[in-house]
Amino acid sequence: MEEKEIHLRDYLRVVNKRKNTVLTFFTITFVVVVIATFTTTPLYLASTRVMVEKNTSSALDGMYSYTPYDPEFLETQYQIIKSASVAKKVVESFDVEKVYTTFFPEDTSESSFYKSSMAWIKDNYASLKQMIGIDRLTPESEIPGETPVPLTKAEQLELFIQEGIKVEPVQNSRVVEISFMSDNPALAMKVSNSIARAYIDELLDMRMETSNYSIRWMTKKAEIQRTKLEETERELTKYQKDNAIITIEDRMTVLPERLSELSRRLTAAETEKKEMGAIYRQIESINKAHLETIPAIAENLAIDSIKKQIIASEQKISELSKKYGRKHPVMISANDELRGLQQKKTREIQKAVQTIQNQYQLAASNEKNLRALLNETKSDTTNLNEKYIQLKILKREVETNRFLYDALVKKMKEKGITEENQTVNVWVLDKATLPKFPASPRKKRNLALAIVLGLFGGVGLAFFFEYLDNTVKSPEDIEDRFDIPVIGTIGLFKDKHETLVQNILTKSKSPLSENFKSLRTSVFLSSADTPPRTLLVTSMSPGEGKSSISACLAAAIAETGKKTLLIDADMRRPVQHTNFAIENTSGLSSFLAGVSSKDLINKDIAENLDLICSGPIPPNPSELLSADRTEKMVHRLSETYDMIIIDSPPLINVTDALILSQRVDGIIIVAHAGSTTYEMINKGLKLLTDNSAPVAGMVINRFDAKKSGYYYGYGDYYYSSTDVKES
Repeated sequence: MEEKEIHLRDYLRVVNKRKNTVLTFFTITFVVVVIATFTTTPLYLASTRVMVEKNTSSALDGMYSYTPYDPEFLETQYQIIKSASVAKKVVESFDVEKVYTTFFPEDTSESSFYKSSMAWIKDNYASLKQMIGIDRLTPESEIPGETPVPLTKAEQLELFIQEGIKVEPVQNSRVVEISFMSDNPALAMKVSNSIARAYIDELLDMRMETSNYSIRWMTKKAEIQRTKLEETERELTKYQKDNAIITIEDRMTVLPERLSELSRRLTAAETEKKEMGAIYRQIESINKAHLETIPAIAENLAIDSIKKQIIASEQKISELSKKYGRKHPVMISANDELRGLQQKKTREIQKAVQTIQNQYQLAASNEKNLRALLNETKSDTTNLNEKYIQLKILKREVETNRFLYDALVKKMKEKGITEENQTVNVWVLDKATLPKFPASPRKKRNLALAIVLGLFGGVGLAFFFEYLDNTVKSPEDIEDRFDIPVIGTIGLFKDKHETLVQNILTKSKSPLSENFKSLRTSVFLSSADTPPRTLLVTSMSPGEGKSSISACLAAAIAETGKKTLLIDADMRRPVQHTNFAIENTSGLSSFLAGVSSKDLINKDIAENLDLICSGPIPPNPSELLSADRTEKMVHRLSETYDMIIIDSPPLINVTDALILSQRVDGIIIVAHAGSTTYEMINKGLKLLTDNSAPVAGMVINRFDAKKSGYYYGYGDYYYSSTDVKES
């Protein structure tokens, strides 16, 4: 089954159907708003406009720079304006007693302001405790039942002002509107202007407090740093004095050169010692007669000269020997001279050997001394390096302390400029003036809102109720949901003086009679080839009007001249004998029980209409209806009557209707508009479908076409009496 398309008229139908809900909600809303608007004490709003900017000017160049929009900065300023500190400053600027006398002229102990303030404090006592931290006190500090200490007038006024402060930014600007609302216009103006002044004072106090705290902190730190600087300078001086390193930088420059020179000299001394040692060891190892063969001795100039003289003396002796004999004085003198030269050579050789020994010892001593001096110099260099490193550490500490001290002093000097650069600039643009008209309540706006809220709320409530309503509303709803035809709708009946059946029998031209005539036509046309001759009228539950509808339908069919029989098969709650004012002494139950068949049919209760009452209520209606006698009775009666209408019990909870559904040509299901739910219909139809029962269609009883929003030709008729009791 395709889903029904929703049109605008469907929404209008819901509104029209539940117009009483809409009107009721609208009326209540409008009346409440009107009463609240015209009984509320008028409140006057006074506003002061201030421009708030973060100061970004440079104290060095005096230039002003543009500050981009900073929502956090502005929100911070709003919170400062609404703070308790600002409210306290406002109250401090007032003469509290004069304010009470001027603006709250009642007895100050029982003034409306005092009462309202105390009421507000009482209502918000728990929140105030939590805000100021009282709720975190130990349980011993709170005495059960102890009343809070009453606030002073100034404290009450502070809370009153803080609660009433309203801060709103002016769009696309740095202008802030500070407002205060009161039932006294003069008080509103006074407080609004005072808040602006208190806000500026609060900023100045905050700036001064921050600046003073910073200066105190930096002064303390500077004093500590100065003490550290003096201590490190004294340690440096003492260290230099104790270690004789006043000119340590010069010594650090000379020492590397000295080490290099000593290393060079030591190398030369070591070389000389090795050379002299080699000669010395050669002298020690050689025969003394051959000492002159040693190069170091042979190269001696004095020895070389003597050797030449010896050679010359030997040549002279050789020549003289040719002339003189050995003992000749000349020869003796020559030989003495030669011996003298040889002795001199020996002495020179010994002298040269001694010289070499001395040189070797000197070279060894020199090498030893240079090595010792080099080691000493290295040790001095190492010590000096350590001292120099310690000196650098001390100097660095002194420099660091001096830098920190100088930086703190400089920061202290620049603090004023820095504070000036980081402050907030506030200018009062427009002071609050005495308001001439109340800002609240805004009567026109409230009434307009009441109308809009009432209408939209009423419509919304109507749709909400419609959503919750799961009962039968219209023929279209049933046909769309269950794909079953609605063959008739019966309107409202409200006549207190007669029953629905009496109305149909006596007033054939009434709108309700037209409803049943239309139903009659639908029954005849439900099967064009073979119209049904036996109809079962049932419902989902008691009280939906099936008995009245079956009786009225039988009467409407009888009007056409067809011989019609109405059978009251509801042997649990029979009603038909009451509708036609007949005693129910015998009837269907008597016949089916085989007790008596005498006077079974009540003849001519209306023209062409006969009635079989239910008879005495049996203990087992379902068993009686299941008997073959029921089927035989219906078959035999259908040979006599043109139409048989059977009023059966409801479908749900009992099986009587299902049993009878197998013995008729068609079934009419009665649903009570606004009472029968779709779940009940679905359950009943499932029972009939599972038993292959011939459902002819549904009839909606007590259908108010006008109320439901569906407009049928007969739908505008309302009747003057209340409903009769129907089964």
